[in-house]
Amino acid sequence: MKKYQVEIYSIEATYKLAHALGELLFPGAVLCLEGDLGAGKTTFTKGLGASLGVKSVINSPTFTIIKEYDGKLPLYHMDVYRIENEHEDLGFDEYFYGNGVTVIEWARRIMSQLPEERLDIYIYAEGNKRLFEFYPHGEKYEEICEVLKREKFFD
Repeated sequence: MKKYQVEIYSIEATYKLAHALGELLFPGAVLCLEGDLGAGKTTFTKGLGASLGVKSVINSPTFTIIKEYDGKLPLYHMDVYRIENEHEDLGFDEYFYGNGVTVIEWARRIMSQLPEERLDIYIYAEGNKRLFEFYPHGEKYEEICEVLKREKFFD
């Protein structure tokens, strides 16, 4: 599997990367975000939401599991950190194969339910520096990463 990566040194750069990605997404797109607490998963989702035309304030759905936002494409923002049984059926398929963009924080906790085609994004934080690693699963996501690479987002 191919890996794409970029180092970022500001919140503005995180928004810019997320915004550029959001411009390339399509109905049914699934993004899986991984990173320690405070790494920037929700910040990244805010930038993504802005590119999708979301006007509402985006915050972490830690206690609600799923928040839905209206935009050019609906944004389904999930935080599955508190899910204890990865096989618990919470209706995720409706989102994964729906007409919006799904962003899942702590996606590894529901690995068995994730669609085969998706974009895994790992965020590593060290001070103000963020390292983003993108792992595309499927041709559509590979194409998105190649576009971002041509636009000089990846190292």
